[in-house]
This record gives sequence, structure tokens and C-alpha cells, in this order.
Amino acid sequence: MSTHRVYKMSFASVYPLYITKAENKGRTKEEVDEIIEWLTGYDHNALKTVINQEINFEEFFNQAPKLNPSRSLIKGVICGVRLEEIEDDLMREIRYLDKLIDELARGKSMDKILRKF
Repeated sequence: MSTHRVYKMSFASVYPLYITKAENKGRTKEEVDEIIEWLTGYDHNALKTVINQEINFEEFFNQAPKLNPSRSLIKGVICGVRLEEIEDDLMREIRYLDKLIDELARGKSMDKILRKF
């Protein structure tokens, strides 16, 4: 059962924070959207719909059209926790997204972020 508070947070409430984080480092909203679409399988219109409906993170990932199989290549530490050690599937998906946005803000190329190497 979902016990983490973040699961019930509206994706729409966090989405602007992702954009702000990216833009403060010279990146774009379009790059943030590309990352989200790559990770979840949402297309541009579906992503807009999800944001307008203000669904929570749990629904956002449960309704994702096609989680990218290459997301398992996302490694490292986010919020002091190694991604590979997160046992809760939903929390791991949320942290994958956090990690990708962090990589964007740190200046990584989109090819590396989207694991196209």
C-alpha cells in the first residue's frame, strides 16, 4: 500500500519545479518534457492532460503508457540513496525522474541522459 506522502502529491505541483531547476541552469522546458516523455511514454498531449488533471505521482506512473525499458540503466545516488537499492517500485520510478532532471541541470548531454550511448 502507498505510504509515502510523495505518492499523493500532484505531479502538476512538482512539474514547474523541474522546469525551474532546469531553466536556472540554462536548460529548457522542452528538454524536461523530452525526459519525462522518454521515461514514461507519455506524448506531448498526454503529458499536458496529466498536468491539467492534476493526478498524483502514483497515478502518473501507474497510468504511464510505456515505461522505458532503458530506465534500468539509470544509476547513482539521489537524495542520499542509491537508486539500485530502492526496493519500492513506485519510489524507484519517482527517483529515476529526479535523477534525470538532476543530470539535465548538471549539464549532461541529452544523449547521455536518455541513455543513447
